Amino acid sequence: MPRTPAVFNKIKDLRERYYKASIGKEALIGLISEAEVAEQVYNSNAIENSTLSLEETEKILLQIDLDRFISERELFEAKNLARVVAYTDKRAKEQELNLDVILSLHKMLISNIRDEIAGRFRVNNEYVRVGSHIAPAPQEVVGLLETALAEYNAASHESIIKRIARLHLAFEHTHPFMDGNGRIGRVINNYLLIREGFVPLNIKFIDRKKYYQAFKEFDQNGTTDTMEEIVGKALTNSYHKRLAYLEGKKIMTLVEYAKTNKLSHSNLINKATRQTIEAFLEKGVWKIGV
Repeated sequence: MPRTPAVFNKIKDLRERYYKASIGKEALIGLISEAEVAEQVYNSNAIENSTLSLEETEKILLQIDLDRFISERELFEAKNLARVVAYTDKRAKEQELNLDVILSLHKMLISNIRDEIAGRFRVNNEYVRVGSHIAPAPQEVVGLLETALAEYNAASHESIIKRIARLHLAFEHTHPFMDGNGRIGRVINNYLLIREGFVPLNIKFIDRKKYYQAFKEFDQNGTTDTMEEIVGKALTNSYHKRLAYLEGKKIMTLVEYAKTNKLSHSNLINKATRQTIEAFLEKGVWKIGV
């Protein structure tokens, strides 16, 4: 996906289309959001090395027994994150994001997993390391987060892609919690997107390698290009999916679309991955509305 203003303009156009298509379709929008919770939970937890599949995540959220034993931690990771995602969808527009809200989201996420650290930032000698990156000292956490949020709010004239990418990188660089930083960071992205009238995005597990590369580049030289690319692609994907439903298009897999139109499936997958066609990933399958 090109790292140019063209991507920002594309998001602007998709957002306008979405507003027009969504008029009077609140019930359908609600169904799309509800159906997406399991995917949000699966991808975010998988990025953090959860062993749960998407199907297993769906079963847990539907309170269906699994065919194998899973740890109590993984069970609560799925249930708690689903609660946080649903809460964010419903409440983001009601309250500005601040440190108290972030702490509340973290408490919701980590409760019954590590209650002694749920809902509080790192303190005293609580240091964390991510790969070769050692996060800033605990006493720096609050100041760094306040600065990151202030810079985000002060840059309202910039593209939402740049702002979300920069804040997400700063948040994860700070790593304010002893556990749950990645999942809360991705929830914060959507909290802010929803507040500003955008749709939520879903950073996919299949993009994990590039996602971690974005953090490495930021930690080493402060660049945000790779994260902007990831955020731009994920946000475009979310709009393509919602517009396919809201505009009443016939939704088919890219495999079916390729056969019907006698096109190269591999070429279509390449275009879908770059988001140069209006395709979207749903439950790990590339689809398109026609």
